[in-house]
Amino acid sequence: MKTIRSPRTLPARQRGAALYVALIMLVLLALIGVVGMQVATLQERMSANYLAANMAFQNAEKALRVGETQVIAGAVGQYEDCGTPFDPVNWADGRRDANVASDTRIVNVSICTGQCSVAGGGDSSESLCNWYRITTFNRDRATVAESSSLAAIDTIFIKP
Repeated sequence: MKTIRSPRTLPARQRGAALYVALIMLVLLALIGVVGMQVATLQERMSANYLAANMAFQNAEKALRVGETQVIAGAVGQYEDCGTPFDPVNWADGRRDANVASDTRIVNVSICTGQCSVAGGGDSSESLCNWYRITTFNRDRATVAESSSLAAIDTIFIKP
């Protein structure tokens, strides 16, 4: 006699575990997507800030080169007051607080270094009266309202 096998019967009540697993996986993928978007947004902000800071620095560097050109052309005749020390940080802060887009300060500091006798009544055209302090302040954009970064450079330039 031949035995007839009955097909497997499904349980009367299915529990739907596949649905729960799929929903959990979907929630995890959504969370990974949200975190990825936040990271991308943060990186975009960081690169924009880096660009703004670099533009401000490059603008200040350009103003510095213009100042050096003015010194070489002999257009600067102001001498540093050696008795009152110059603070470039406070100077730049004053420009920032006054919403100045760009400014350059050029003074001859040769008399402070003892190389130039103009303080004692000598001639300012002496060959040793050639040390200049150039301080520049600039923003990343020409308009103050749109700018987000600023830069200041303080340097000593020796006229050739």
